[in-house]
Amino acid sequence: MASERMQTPSSSSRQSSSLSSSPMSTRMQSLQVDSVQRWMEDLRHMTEVECMCVLQAKPIGVVEDAQQGELIVTSGIGAGDHVARNNLQTLLRRALVVSTELGKMFQRLEKGRWQRVHSTAVRADCHVRSLVHGYSAARSTPPEMQKYEKSLLEKCMELTNITERCLHTNDEFFLKSMREAIHEILTDVSDSFSNMIDMALANEIRVLIKQIESSDCVHAIGSAISNLLSLTQDGPQLCSIIAKVDGILCLADILTDESSVEAARAEAAAVVAQITSPHHTSTQHLASFLESMHDIVTALIKLCESASCGEVFLLASAALANITFFDSMACEILLQLNAIHILLQACIDRQRVDTPYSKDQVVTILANLSVLEPCVPEVLQEQGVERLLLLLGEKPSSPNPSEGAACERVQQKAAVTLARLSRDPDVAQTAIQLKAVPRLIELCRSPTERNNSDSVLVACLAALRRLAAGCPDSIEAADYQQLIKPRLVDSFLLCSNMEESFV
Repeated sequence: MASERMQTPSSSSRQSSSLSSSPMSTRMQSLQVDSVQRWMEDLRHMTEVECMCVLQAKPIGVVEDAQQGELIVTSGIGAGDHVARNNLQTLLRRALVVSTELGKMFQRLEKGRWQRVHSTAVRADCHVRSLVHGYSAARSTPPEMQKYEKSLLEKCMELTNITERCLHTNDEFFLKSMREAIHEILTDVSDSFSNMIDMALANEIRVLIKQIESSDCVHAIGSAISNLLSLTQDGPQLCSIIAKVDGILCLADILTDESSVEAARAEAAAVVAQITSPHHTSTQHLASFLESMHDIVTALIKLCESASCGEVFLLASAALANITFFDSMACEILLQLNAIHILLQACIDRQRVDTPYSKDQVVTILANLSVLEPCVPEVLQEQGVERLLLLLGEKPSSPNPSEGAACERVQQKAAVTLARLSRDPDVAQTAIQLKAVPRLIELCRSPTERNNSDSVLVACLAALRRLAAGCPDSIEAADYQQLIKPRLVDSFLLCSNMEESFV
C-alpha cells in the first residue's frame, strides 16, 4: 500500500514546497542574517587570519564580544538560547570559510599551481587553528572532539610543510608523486574537519535542547524553539544532527504537553515539518522518530482540530502531510484518530483553512490516506467527495505565482484522491451523481482552468478513466474517443496541444 502513495515527479517536488512558498516564508526569512552584517563578520575573520600569517600562525586571543559573532559562554538562562544560536551560526560561517579554502586547494592542486596551493594551505591552516582555539576557549570540548582537533591540526601542519617543499623544485617526477600524497592528506583533512564540525554543531545543539528541557519560562522555551526552527532552514545536515541528539524527543514532549501554549506547540510543529520534509533525500537520521510517531501524530492532529488561526493549522497540517510520506504507519494512526472528520471539518472553517497553502496540506494528507481501504466509508460519511470536487475548482485570488502553484497542487491532489477512492463503486457512483465528470473534462480541455498545469491534466485524465471504468455511460461518445479510449500519453498530448487554439 505504501508504494501507491503519491510519488509523481511533479507532485513530490512541488507539494512540500507549499510551506516554504506560503506567507510563513516571509517570517522565516526574517530570521536570516543580513547579508552586509554577515560580510562584515566574515571580513573580520579573514583579516584576523592575515594577521596570524604575519605572526607565523601564532593564535590571537579571542575577543569576548557577542556583537562581533565570536563564540562566547554565558551562564544567564535568558540569553542562553540566543548565545547557542549565535555559536551555531558562527561555527557554520567559519566552517564555510575553511571548506571554501580546501575546495580551492583541490582545484589548484589539479592544475599544478604550486605557489597558490601552498598559500591556500597556509590560509586554511590559519582558519582551522583560529576556529579550534576559539571554540576551545569558549566551551569545554568533549573528549572525542579533542581527538579530532589534535589530529586535524597535525594534518594541517603536515599539509603546509609538504606544499612548501614543492615550491623549491621543478622535478616533474617528484611533483607528480607529491601531488598524489598531498591529495591524500587533503582528503584526510577534509574528512577530519567535517567530523569535528559535526561534533561541535551537535554539542551546541545539545546546549539549546537542554535549555528547552530545563526552562520553566514560556518565553524562554518559545525563543529556544524558534531558534531551533531557524537552524533547520540551513539544510539537512543540521536537521540530521538535531534528530541524533534527541531533539525529536524534546519536540514530542512539547507537542504532547497540554500545558504548553499554542504558540510553542506551533513552533515545535514547524520544526517537525522541516526535518521530515520530502526534500531531504535521506531519512536515516529520523530513525528515532518512529519511537515517538504515535505521540507526535496524535498531538499534531489535535493541534489541527483546536488551532485558533490559519497559521497554526498550516504548521500542524504541513508536519502531518510530510509524516504521511515518511511512513505508512502514520496514515493508519491518523485513521484511528478520526483525522478525516477533523480535516474536512477544518476545510469548512475559514478561521483555520483560509489559504490554498492550507488546503494543499489537507488534500495531501487525504491523498495518502486514500490508499487505505478503511478510508472510503469515512470519506463518504463526511461528504468528502463533495469537498474534493470543490477543491478541483480551487483558483488563486491574486496573481501571486506561489499562490497559483499552490492551487495547481490542490487541483492535482484532489484529482488523485478522487481517482484512488473511485476504486470503490459507491464513491464512483457518488462522484458521477455530483457531476464530477463534466468538471474533470473541463480541466482536461481548458488549459486556463488548470493554469496550464501538466500535472493537473494527468491527474484529471487518470480520474476520468477510473470513473469511466466503473460507469462508461457517464461519458459522452466524443469525450470517450478522445480522453478515455486512446493511450494515456496520446490523450495527454491531445489536451496539452489544445493550448495552441487559445493563442
